[in-house]
Amino acid sequence: MTNSLKNWFCIILMAIPFFLHGQSTDEEIQLIEKGLTPSVRVMNSPEKKFSISERMEYYKVPGLSIAVIKDGKLHWAQGYGIAQEGINVNENTLFQAGSISKPLAALAALHLYQEGKVDLDTDVNNYLQGWKFPESEFTKEQKLTLRHLLTHTGGTTVHGFPGYSQKDKFPTITEVLEGKGNTDAIKSYATPGENWKYSGGGYTIMEKVVEDVSGMPLEEYMAKHIFPKLDMNNSTYSQPLLEKYHAQASAAYKGDGTVYEGRWHNYPEQAAAGLWTTPTDLAKYCLAMQEIYKGKKGSVLSPQTVKEMLSKHKNDWGLGPSLNGEGDNMKFGHGGKNAGFTNNMAAYIHKGHGVIVMTSADRGGSLISEITRSIANQYGWEDLAQKPKEVELKPLKKSELKKLVGKYLYNEQVPGIGNYYTTISVKGNKLIAHDPQDNTTYSLDHIGEMKFLDIGEEEGLQFEKDKEGNFKSFKWNGRFHFDKIEE
Repeated sequence: MTNSLKNWFCIILMAIPFFLHGQSTDEEIQLIEKGLTPSVRVMNSPEKKFSISERMEYYKVPGLSIAVIKDGKLHWAQGYGIAQEGINVNENTLFQAGSISKPLAALAALHLYQEGKVDLDTDVNNYLQGWKFPESEFTKEQKLTLRHLLTHTGGTTVHGFPGYSQKDKFPTITEVLEGKGNTDAIKSYATPGENWKYSGGGYTIMEKVVEDVSGMPLEEYMAKHIFPKLDMNNSTYSQPLLEKYHAQASAAYKGDGTVYEGRWHNYPEQAAAGLWTTPTDLAKYCLAMQEIYKGKKGSVLSPQTVKEMLSKHKNDWGLGPSLNGEGDNMKFGHGGKNAGFTNNMAAYIHKGHGVIVMTSADRGGSLISEITRSIANQYGWEDLAQKPKEVELKPLKKSELKKLVGKYLYNEQVPGIGNYYTTISVKGNKLIAHDPQDNTTYSLDHIGEMKFLDIGEEEGLQFEKDKEGNFKSFKWNGRFHFDKIEE
């Protein structure tokens, strides 16, 4: 249901292995491939294990690619399934990185900072040319800075971007900032530094700073100053994707397993969502940050800058990556979600381990969790992935369930869609949630306190009482608020 919000079922699945440096073993990979466990299981039920191919079919994920970092080296990398019709996933298959674009693009701002061309704590309007960040009551005392933008503490609007089809007019970055694309204008909603709220809009401002200070488009700056120093040979911020990369790129797939029209969406918001890359290239980024943090010099950033980048700000966020854990177990990374692509990157700061999984599907999130957990179990990285959560089913009477039936409207307009709604019905002792926007259906069990969960999909909702004590609204996955508009 929420695939459209965040941003082939019957194919013959082929696993295409590609091994690097002879560091992996068939046995390790085979154990990982057969060791996937769902993130949620019913209390007192036996643990079930599945293969990657079984779960790809279950989640309707046509293709995926994995890279594993171990002991400070790229330990193994492998692709599965198809990239496009007639083309299998291999080590050079490009996936849209979604929001993983952000920590990579942050390197451009940090590189300029290291060269003394920008300061992290200076008003960004000192660097912006042509377009200026609108002054408001929120910026009277505290100006917006690059540090705010990189850590999502800028109080800037616009969470994310839906992308543009191949038929859509492709706006410039300035038009995006001004709200002349398919999202609102980017402006203040709070005093910079006051609180944390994820903002793709903020990273679009950061992109404009990089371009105005360097005098070159972001994709050119990254290709010239960043990617070569990281040996990232299969990465590009070109948007729309240049024709020469098309045969190498994976198509994007909806929640029902069908391909998006035009194969994928385009993203003029390059820093926020425009990177095309591979897990192997992202592993090179992770390895470089690990090595520099330990003191390696002569790379894209200095050890001092990387340590500043990987220092926690509000909400455990660094200057680009998200951060979690403490001490030797502290990790950096980022998730990524574009239309038809779902990805995750996680690596330890102090240990030479990490996992990157990229999928060509809207429903790749749960599969990524299962793959990461299987890898973590294999290598003993217990804190890299969450252990399965046990739930107890607490069926409600059908008469109680029927009170929840109706049509529910999301309380915000969704870019590219407008009004976003779902319908709730009853089947047996379950609620059925159907999302007509992407034709996805969830079968929900009651697990207590008016909370319902689709065990297999790890998606759920919780109903909330109104002033009269009636359940007329719910939150999906604890985030998205829906109100009943029809019985």
